[in-house]
Amino acid sequence: MTVGSKKPSGYVLDTSALLTLWNNEAGADSVEKILRQGAAGETTVHLSFMSLMEIRYRFIKIRGRSAADEIYQAARILPCTRIDVDERLILLASDIKGTNSLSVADSFIIATAIKENCTLVHKDPEFEQVRDRVTLLTLPYK
Repeated sequence: MTVGSKKPSGYVLDTSALLTLWNNEAGADSVEKILRQGAAGETTVHLSFMSLMEIRYRFIKIRGRSAADEIYQAARILPCTRIDVDERLILLASDIKGTNSLSVADSFIIATAIKENCTLVHKDPEFEQVRDRVTLLTLPYK
C-alpha cells in the first residue's frame, strides 16, 4: 500500500502512544481526543496484540507484576478493537521487518496499521522508515 492511495479509516495506537497517555506526556491530549472520538463512534481505534504485550512486559520490569496486570486491564477496556495475529498480518510484519531496521514488535504494530488502513499514532523516531507505507501521526518526541 502506498500512503495516499486510500484515506485512512481510523487509528492504531502504538505502545508509545499508550505510554504517552498514562504518563501524561506531551501529546497525551491528542491520544485522549482520539479515544474520545472512538468511544463516541466517530472513528475506529485499534490496538495491536503486540502493544498489549509490550505495555505489560514493560510494567513488569519497572513496577512489578501487579502494576503490569493493572495497566494491562486498563488498556483492555479502552474504546479500542484489539487486532490479533492472522496470516495477512504475519506476511505484512515479516515484509516490514525484512526490509527495515525495526523490532519485531514494531513491525507487527506497523503491519496492523497497514492492514486496517489506519493512521499509526506514535512517538518512535524509527517509524520514519515506513512513512511511505503508512500514514503517521507523530506525537512530540521526548
